[in-house]
Amino acid sequence: MNLLEIIDKGGIAMYPLLFLSILSISTILERLWFWSRVVFKEKKIFNRIMEAADRNWDLVGKIAQEYINHPLGNFVYSPFSLLNPDPDMFHLALESAAEEQLARMRKGDKVLEAIIALSPLLGLFGTVWGLIQALSSIQISDLGTADSSGVTLGIGESLISTAFGLLVAIISLSFYRLFQAFWTNQIRILRRTGSRLEVMYRDRWMQSEPEEPKIVSQDDYSFVNIKPPSQ
Repeated sequence: MNLLEIIDKGGIAMYPLLFLSILSISTILERLWFWSRVVFKEKKIFNRIMEAADRNWDLVGKIAQEYINHPLGNFVYSPFSLLNPDPDMFHLALESAAEEQLARMRKGDKVLEAIIALSPLLGLFGTVWGLIQALSSIQISDLGTADSSGVTLGIGESLISTAFGLLVAIISLSFYRLFQAFWTNQIRILRRTGSRLEVMYRDRWMQSEPEEPKIVSQDDYSFVNIKPPSQ
């Protein structure tokens, strides 16, 4: 049987299943294109940023800006787009950028989740509907006769929708798990990069911050066993 024959014999459930299969394939292809660009470039971007952070801090923001369309580059550039932020503001900028990029990476997940849940149910509905139609036209007296031969064929055809629904769900679930693994790995990379940059920035901030003049009180004099000046 070709595809058109399968769709025709599968019953009414095949049409929504066909739509879900097209939606699933388009979503998977789009996500594969997205993740291929993310995964293949992240190591190069990470190494360049960390090397610049160790040698010349002023180059970190420029390098991140070169990769502004990459999640890691956008994440690193977010605090460097601010004008001399304090360490707390630096941390908040990284945190906000991480949430934005992680949400961007999960685009399409809800679509695949819906397809995974709906496809088997639609396939089962098509099978039940086909069985109802096949069995409604037969009487008990026809069992075992030539008149019941068409029922067997009808039952076999009604199972096509269940098989097709399971196939769509299995393919969608496989790629969904793959994308989840990529997403989990990105969390680890963003956390590692952000932590290292934040520690370096706090260290630079503490070194560049001028020391406040110390106010001497009577307690300070008593601590070192020196009497305060007489009035």
